[in-house]
Formats: sequence, structure tokens, C-alpha cells
Amino acid sequence: MEKVLELISKEVGDAFEAAGYDRELGKVTISNRPDLCEYQCNGAMAGAKKYGKAPFMIADEVAEKLQNNGMFDKVESVKPGFLNIIVSGDFARSYIVKMLHEKHMGVTLPGHEPTFILDYGGPNVAKPLHVGHLRSAVIGESIKRILKYTGHKVIGDIHLGDWGLQMGLVITGLKERKPDLCYFDPDYQGAYPKEAPFTVSELEEIYPAASKKSKEDEQFKAEAMEATKLLQDGYKPYRALWHHILNVSVADLKNNYKKLSVDFDLWRGESDVHEVIPGMVDYMKQHEYAHESQGALVVDVAEETDTKEIPPCMILKSDGASLYNTTDLATIKQRMEEFHPEGLIYVVDKRQELYFTQVFRCARKTKLVLPETELHFVGFGTMNGSDGKPFKTRQGGVMRLENLIAEIDEKMYARIKEGNLDISDEEAKDTAHKVALSAIKYGDLSNQPSKDYIFDVDKFTSFEGDTGPYILYTMVRIKSILKKYEAEGGVVKDAKLDNPDSDAMKALMLLLTRFADSVESAAADLAPNRICAYIYDLSNAFNSFYHGTKILAEADENKKSSYIALLTTTLKILETGIDLLGFSAPERM
Repeated sequence: MEKVLELISKEVGDAFEAAGYDRELGKVTISNRPDLCEYQCNGAMAGAKKYGKAPFMIADEVAEKLQNNGMFDKVESVKPGFLNIIVSGDFARSYIVKMLHEKHMGVTLPGHEPTFILDYGGPNVAKPLHVGHLRSAVIGESIKRILKYTGHKVIGDIHLGDWGLQMGLVITGLKERKPDLCYFDPDYQGAYPKEAPFTVSELEEIYPAASKKSKEDEQFKAEAMEATKLLQDGYKPYRALWHHILNVSVADLKNNYKKLSVDFDLWRGESDVHEVIPGMVDYMKQHEYAHESQGALVVDVAEETDTKEIPPCMILKSDGASLYNTTDLATIKQRMEEFHPEGLIYVVDKRQELYFTQVFRCARKTKLVLPETELHFVGFGTMNGSDGKPFKTRQGGVMRLENLIAEIDEKMYARIKEGNLDISDEEAKDTAHKVALSAIKYGDLSNQPSKDYIFDVDKFTSFEGDTGPYILYTMVRIKSILKKYEAEGGVVKDAKLDNPDSDAMKALMLLLTRFADSVESAAADLAPNRICAYIYDLSNAFNSFYHGTKILAEADENKKSSYIALLTTTLKILETGIDLLGFSAPERM
């Protein structure tokens, strides 16, 4: 479906051509002076030099050609040569009606279904999720939903950290705490227990204690490194323990991601490519992509156009051990062979940009990906407290993600119970969680991914301003009006949209016509903040219309029907918008 700007630009381009000028001068944009007009065209300014004519003279001629065009209520030439455009209400109405009959409300879908692998999440097993994991999960989930809505096949992979030294640390820490376990008895011959010898709480205690000790005790660190090697070499007792660690940890991770309404298609980790690495290393050596440097195996990835130094991508350390680079390259190899994606997207801390530059260049140079494979790095900034430093608990520690969610749930629950005395505890808790999730996710996603931002609980949970709860409050207001309309005997699905009868109604309708543009823009730039900006503007436009219009009190039934149709369309688009951001709206607040 053609976009509004395309349709208007086509008409204005025709007018330029009819007046004897290049039709490409007819490109139209949304007005930067909405107090004067809705759309504008500056083509006459660009055409003045080419045609040796004052721009206002060109604009006058073009405006004259458009005077009887039914698409417009007014096209005015304004010195020094602008075209100020106001479209007709009928054009806005008919566009919305057509849009509602289109799949995905006018979003242009690709001719095929391109596959993308989306790498987000990236937690280490045996450790609880903390607020530092929030942005990857929230941004990644939204990008996944946006790309799926725009016709892509998206495979989300959590990419667990499940194979490095932290596994050896956990095993060694457990051995110190529970040395009598059968996994540490070299003479044990029986089957290993199906139940894990620890709870998730114990597991989350073991890792930080072991990590701390390894920095103070060289002998302990050496034992942890040896345990890591034994695990990776296939030592059965440690493999059995590792499976317990994975099962207990992943079950807890799934529970916490579920609270965030985040899910993954693949729950793979670094361990999944352990067997891929030797063959990949041999391939890089045989094709002379990799060479030795100070004992390590590296691939040179610097380019002549670089303005800063890009170090070689290290494949193996001097002792033959693999690194994150090795694992990530092997994962790329595996993904390309298994899924044949058109692109790979990584949602990762922006401080890893140099690292991913090395990995991506290495993948291209070694032909692990095709020349046309898209490789995207979506680097995100930090989530900070009011002091401008990374968000912490009141005691100064790193806050667990589930505690942050619980804290905001509790805050919203108290507010909802206070305002709705007749609401049940069950509904209040469900509503509180939905509103809390909107506060957390919208508070994050409304920022450009690469920007650091301050997580202000009071601001993000406010029902006013540019917040998730404000968007939900607007939607609940619409739902309430529609319920009252039905209670009075109206049939919502029978409502018919008519031409706007006020400036506020038209402004709302014009915003509705821009839905597809905002979604396509967000998909093209992997920028969920575009959706946030759009639904915030839409909510403001609706509330302006609501405050200036007697909707249910309108005596003219045709007008009332038109208002109701406008409300259902606004609600539908807001519901789609928040779903793309990864949250939903309650029935009341």
C-alpha cells in the first residue's frame, strides 16, 4: 500500500510536470510548521536555479494546477517559494479505511520471508539475571517483534555463557563445599543422580564466592582451570554436574524472562559449538586466513581506510585455548550452515563495538558468511541511576532483575488498589504487573538504543508524560468509552468512520495514517524508539480529541458512530504498537 507522503508527492509531482518542471521537485514532507499547514513542498526552491526563475513564481504555477484536486483542501504558495498543503478530510478518511483492510495496516511486506538470526540475552548460567541484562532482553525482544511484523522470519537465540571458566569455578566451588558428592569420587562407578545436588539459590551463592576466591588464591584458580579443561575434554562426572548446572540455571532464567515477556526460539550456548571449533581452525589455517603471532593464532582484519587501529582477531591463545572470538565465529559458522540467514543481528553492550568489528570482519574475510550477508551490531548504552552511574540497589550492589520487577509491581499494585476499591487482589496484581512492565520497557525503549539513560522509577511509573503507563491509561480510557457505548445499545463493529468535523479529529486521523511509516522506519534502523515516539504522539492526539469532543453525549448518531469508529482504530493501532514493544494493556487501571 502506498504511503500518504507517496500519494501526495505523486499529485504534486504531476502538478510540477504539468507546469513544465521536473516532477521530482514534487517531493512532499510533513510540515515543520503544523500551525500553518499539514504538509509542505520545497521543490520550487530547488528548481529556481535550474529554471532561472524566482521560486515563488514556480510555486504559484504549481499551486494553481492543484486548486481543483480533491485530495487537497488547500494548496498555498508562500514566499519565498514554499508550497503549504492541507489535505482533505475525505482523503484522510478513505486512506484509513483502506489501511484497515490491508494486511498489517499498510506495512510494505517483502516479496519473500528473509531469515534473520537475532542474538540477544547472553546471560551466563549459574548467575542470576541483574539489571545489566535488561536492555539486551528488552531491545532484542522488541526488534524481533518489529521484524516479524514487517514480514521477516526471525530466530531469537539467547546465546548462553555456559562453557568457560565460570563452569570450572562452580565445579571447584561445589567440590570445596560438598567434597563427599559422588562426582568428586574417582572410584565411583554407578549412574549419576538425576536430581541436582544444589538449588538455584545455592548455585547463585557458589559462583561469586568461587570467583572471588580465584582472584585471591592461585591454587584454587589453577584447580578451576583444570576442572574447566576436564569438563571440555568430556570427563563424565563433570559433564554430569554441568548438565545439572544448566538445567537448574536455565529453568530459573526462563522463569525470569517470562516475567519480562521475553522469549527465545533457541536456548543454545557456547558449548553447542565446542565440536565445531577444531574444524573451523583447521579451515582457517589451510586457507591461510590465519597465521601465528607471538605464539597465538590470529586473522588480520585491519583495512586501509581505518582511521584507528583495529587489532587482529585472535582465534587461539598461545596455549591453544579458544576465546570468545573463537566461540562467536564458530557460532556464525553453525548458524550460516543450519539456517542460511540473510542477516545476523547482535544486541550487545555498545562497549563491545570494537570486538564485533573484529569478529564481523574476520567472518567476512574467512568466508564464514556470504558477501551479501548482513551483519548488524546494535550496541546499547548503560542503564544508570539518578547519580548518572550504573543502576544499583540502595545498598550499592547490583540489583537483581526480578527484584526490580517486584519493586515496581508493588508500587503499581498500591496505586491501583488505592484508585479502584472494588478491584479484586488477583486483577489488581495482574494489572499492576502489566503497568509495571510498560513502565520498565517503555522507559528503556523510548531512548535510542545506543544512548545511556537514567532509570527514574518515579518518572517511568507516572500516568502522565512520555511513559508506558500514560500510553496504557489512554488505551484504558478508550476501552471504557467503547464499553459504555455498548452498554447504551451501540454496536462497536457497526460504527462507520466519516470525514473529520474538527481540527483535533483530523489531526488524530492524519497520525493514524502514519502508522506503517513508523513501523517500517523502526524495522529499517532496528530502532524501537521510533514506535515509542509514534504511539506517544498518537496518545496525545487522541487525548486532545477526547477533551474537545462530546463523544457519547453527541446527539447526531452518525457523528457518534464516526467517533466510535475512530476510537476503535486508534485502540487497534495502539495495541499493535505496544505489542511490538513487548507489553500489553489491562482492561482498567
